[in-house]
Amino acid sequence: MELFFKLEAGYLGIAAFALLTTLFVTTRPFMAKGTYKKGFIFVGSALVAFIGMHYFVKSARIVDVESTFENGGKVICESRATRKVAQSVAIEKSNDWSLKNHMFSSPNYTREFFTARCIVYVPITLSK
Repeated sequence: MELFFKLEAGYLGIAAFALLTTLFVTTRPFMAKGTYKKGFIFVGSALVAFIGMHYFVKSARIVDVESTFENGGKVICESRATRKVAQSVAIEKSNDWSLKNHMFSSPNYTREFFTARCIVYVPITLSK
């Protein structure tokens, strides 16, 4: 459950704002009676569906990234430290990277990377 809140905290905040906005709008005097119930059901179920789908897609990607890393594959992670050059870092087990609690770390690199911010490297092959 902790991973869910780490991954979806921002979206949960946006969802709370959307529900508060729905409550405010649907309780205005010009709205029909009972609109707030319909609004909450519609908006709430849509938010639950979208956040749930996002969580399951991201969780599947985390599992894919971690299993690829453990099997000796290459993973690409976004580096937010440098925005102009070298925005991604190639992570491989053979380059002294380790994985602990969904975080990649290396004694040769100053910061850690959360596996949710990484993707599996797939080389592009051009064929004629």
